[in-house]
Amino acid sequence: MSAKTKYTDEPIGPVKVIPDFLPPPEELVFKEDTVKVTIALSRESVEFFKREARKHDTQYQKMIRRLLDAYAVAHSKAKQNEITAKRPARRR
Repeated sequence: MSAKTKYTDEPIGPVKVIPDFLPPPEELVFKEDTVKVTIALSRESVEFFKREARKHDTQYQKMIRRLLDAYAVAHSKAKQNEITAKRPARRR
C-alpha cells in the first residue's frame, strides 16, 4: 500500500519559470538524418549521461544528441531574432 500525499497551504518559496523548449510530439516520431562524429568528452559528463539514461531507460548517446539539437535550435532562433532586430525597417 502506498502512502498518501499530504498537501499543505504553506508557501512554496521562489519559483523560476523556465521557457518551454521541448519539441511537440509530432517532431519525435520521425527518424532524423544523423551524421557520425568522433568527439572526446569528459569522463564526468559521460558518466552523468549514462546514469541519467539508466534512470530513464534510454540511450545516453541519444540524450546527448537531443541536448545538442535543443541547444542548436535555441541559439539559431536567438541569432535569427538578433539579425532581424538589426535590419532597418523596409519602406513600402
